[in-house]
Amino acid sequence: MKSNSRVYVIGHKNPDTDSICSAIAYADIKNRTDKTKTYMARRAGQINEETEYVLKRFGVRAPGYLPNAGTQVKEIEIHEVPSVPGTISVKKAYSMMKNNNVVTLPITSPDNDLQGVITVSDIAESYMDSYDSHVMSLARTQYRSIADTLDGSVIVGNEHGYFIEGKVVVGAFHPDTMENYIDKNDLVILGNRAEDQLCAIEMDASCIIVGLGAKVTKTIQKFAEEKCCVIISSPHDTYTIARLINQSIPVKYLMRRSNLITFSTEDFLDDIKEVMKNQRHRDFPILNKKGKYVGTISRRNLIGNAGKKLILVDHNEESQAVDNVKEAEILEIIDHHRLGSLETMAPVMFRNEPVGCTGTIMYQIYQEKGLDIAPNIAGLLCAAIISDTLMFRSPTCTMLDKAAAEALAGIAEISIPEFASEMFRAGSNLKDKSPEEIFYQDFKKFIMGDVTFGVGQITSLDAGELESIKEQLLPQMESECGKHGIEMVFFMLTNIIEESTELLYYGSGAKEVIEKAFEDLPVNEVSCELKGVVSRKKQLIPAFMMALQNQ
Repeated sequence: MKSNSRVYVIGHKNPDTDSICSAIAYADIKNRTDKTKTYMARRAGQINEETEYVLKRFGVRAPGYLPNAGTQVKEIEIHEVPSVPGTISVKKAYSMMKNNNVVTLPITSPDNDLQGVITVSDIAESYMDSYDSHVMSLARTQYRSIADTLDGSVIVGNEHGYFIEGKVVVGAFHPDTMENYIDKNDLVILGNRAEDQLCAIEMDASCIIVGLGAKVTKTIQKFAEEKCCVIISSPHDTYTIARLINQSIPVKYLMRRSNLITFSTEDFLDDIKEVMKNQRHRDFPILNKKGKYVGTISRRNLIGNAGKKLILVDHNEESQAVDNVKEAEILEIIDHHRLGSLETMAPVMFRNEPVGCTGTIMYQIYQEKGLDIAPNIAGLLCAAIISDTLMFRSPTCTMLDKAAAEALAGIAEISIPEFASEMFRAGSNLKDKSPEEIFYQDFKKFIMGDVTFGVGQITSLDAGELESIKEQLLPQMESECGKHGIEMVFFMLTNIIEESTELLYYGSGAKEVIEKAFEDLPVNEVSCELKGVVSRKKQLIPAFMMALQNQ
């Protein structure tokens, strides 16, 4: 599946049951109505106990975790430059670079582990600095590679053997003086004179190269075999042979093998741009999750990248969205909250309805498109509505929510009162949770003008449990205030049975906001009682926004 055909359907951070279940349902709707793309439900945070219970109850896997909407390397075009083994010659490597129009060639093991890279400039530098006549033996150059580079062939000796000791000499002197220049195991470049060939073999040369395709007599060939001397025949003259021969060196000798700059397919472009900017290299190797080489990228690959495609459900505020949401392409937003701060680069399909739950909107879309709802999806959406409306007790609940929940319960074959009781008990089981986990279970960040504040909420059927949670949360609120730019922290301890909330607060100006939002309400040093208030969305946040607006 191509990454540019994927669309992620995702809810807000610290996801609740509506956020998760609506993402799953809408991915199902889109996959059944649009075959041009693949829609995948994702979550932007940890799933809470209530949602976990619902997913297990209806046998649905939790969506995959997508903590960041930034573009990753795997989502852009990677240049699939074929890698080469370190044993190939520099000549072959350069030829591959020209054919593939690249300046960097990765060298890998048989298992595709990156061993090094070689660039055109590395090859050029090796020729500019090539004053060492021993370089070919130091590089352990194979005789077959030498023959291939010189467009010749090995006519005597083992072509799979290696030139491992000695220097390269051009035998352009008289046989009488040749012994002054040739040492044992040297490689000697010669012409067609038989006496020169015999002399080099007598001097224990490990290899002689005969140019211009000259014939080598059977006598000399036999003598070379006896002396274990390799003979290579080449059609080129001695000048051309001397010029080409260093290109037979295996690339592993010239490759860079330490301090390699590589990137992973999982890396985010924002993280690698700075690294690229400070390097002179044009191409960088890419490794997959298993550390295997897959291709290269350059700066030009970063220009005009498409980025992730998202559909947002159950939120439309940037502060609640997955990290780096601005880097993604938002295709649709489906929500039931107030209009928030999120901006898009292009017009999008935006459906926002004043109902108690995004799950209700999903039910309507199924109806509008004439799609049957699978029993497990119906169970998820019914759970979402029960959760968001506190089983129809919340003032956000509408007749549409209640009708949708009842229809979905029929499809899922569940009793709403019994299921709601089980679900709420699963969600309010907080005994084994740390204060931080409780705090972030359902916490949202809001921005009004220059003021940034956060509101968390826990619902429970047990007044005693809420009281014990209060003692844990007060110090946690104090430590969380000031993080992520949040100036004031509020937390709703909502009793579903009594339909009331104890509102905890901390931070400079927090008490004044409550007093302005709920006039004539007694507010003590840490909290206040809000009778009949159970909805953060419809009762608390609008009152706070009005209070802050009138400051």
